[in-house]
Amino acid sequence: MAGSALKLLSHRVTTVTLGPATRYDAGVLTVSATDARRALAHAAIAECRVSWASPGDSARIVKVLDTVEPRTKAPGGGGIFPGFLGSATSQGHGETHVLSGVAVIAAGYLPRAQEAVIDMSGPGAALTPFGSTHNLVVEFTPAEGAPWENVDAAVRLGVLKLSALIAEAALGAPPDDVVGLPAIPHTRASGLPRIGAITNLQTQGTFKDVFVRGKSFGAASPILIDPNELHDGAIVSGQFGHPALKNPTYMHQNHPVVAELRRRDGKDLEFAGLILAPEPVEVEQKERVAAQAAALCAAAGFQGVVITKEGGGNADADISLKIDALVDFGIGSVGLFAEMAGAEGTAPSLVVPPERGTALISTGNYDEVVRLPAVARALGGATVDVAGAAATAEMELPTAVLYCSLSPLGAGRLTCREAA
Repeated sequence: MAGSALKLLSHRVTTVTLGPATRYDAGVLTVSATDARRALAHAAIAECRVSWASPGDSARIVKVLDTVEPRTKAPGGGGIFPGFLGSATSQGHGETHVLSGVAVIAAGYLPRAQEAVIDMSGPGAALTPFGSTHNLVVEFTPAEGAPWENVDAAVRLGVLKLSALIAEAALGAPPDDVVGLPAIPHTRASGLPRIGAITNLQTQGTFKDVFVRGKSFGAASPILIDPNELHDGAIVSGQFGHPALKNPTYMHQNHPVVAELRRRDGKDLEFAGLILAPEPVEVEQKERVAAQAAALCAAAGFQGVVITKEGGGNADADISLKIDALVDFGIGSVGLFAEMAGAEGTAPSLVVPPERGTALISTGNYDEVVRLPAVARALGGATVDVAGAAATAEMELPTAVLYCSLSPLGAGRLTCREAA
């Protein structure tokens, strides 16, 4: 891990609109639909449409795929989203401009993509991080005869291009906030406990894959990465399963566990670094990756580890195996899990619990049912298929369908309290 310093220049977005030209001025972001169509232009896409959905709107976004925070390093991207918009060279240094309070969301049908819903008002809005952002929703129509894999790749690349393009509108504007992120030290520097993180990335093939510096991470071994690279888009999601447990590109750009370890660095811990690990399907591969990740933690001098996952029961095994493997090195760890405990919360919580580790944090119950009121408009599709209802209708859905509501990266909104 070659540590480096990064400066984030944030420009807050308070008002959004569509207009003839893409521009940013004192918190007001205007996006040109023509610019959006140009960014999404691809042989696999016949048409794309963009619309805004803002906090408090009577609106529902359905069939949500990925979500990206607009960022750029310079005109043309300047190295943002390496491996997609530029070379796969490691970034995480220099200056990065961020449009905060806004997200670009791809929404529409893809095979293997499980139904994902964001409400912009009502009880559903409070459960997803994207109920409180201004969301530029990109809808698309595939070209006739285009392979779905090509459609997927075209939408992903187009959304990244569009995110960089609208962030460029803030270049030259005074930032509202500037944050410096120093390099992570290679060796113990403070006498405080060295705490690191392992982030598991779901890697189960097309439509359930995650990319690191532009390449599928499916066949990779665990790697130690400069956490600052996340801010420049080193991790891009192509994973559309388990919506409540999904870690979209936006969440990696703003990785909550990394942010908390950064916040506490030098106070009660020393942030020791970040390890990325794939989530393979085969048990033997899961065990191999767990052993490699634990050995890498030891080699990097981690004394404690926070482990996160992506996905459902299959991914429980990945995190549990790592918790147990770390015991062999005398390294304590805590894992972030969502529970699959049935609608009443009475079923066993974990599909595959750890055998030797005991420190677990629940991000909520996947099966709990939420009633969503009817809304005035819907984006992304005409129906919510899992509910068998029109997308604007009143409906009951399991929390599992609410996008990022049980975030295993720690971005969820649920809390708990002792029973009365």
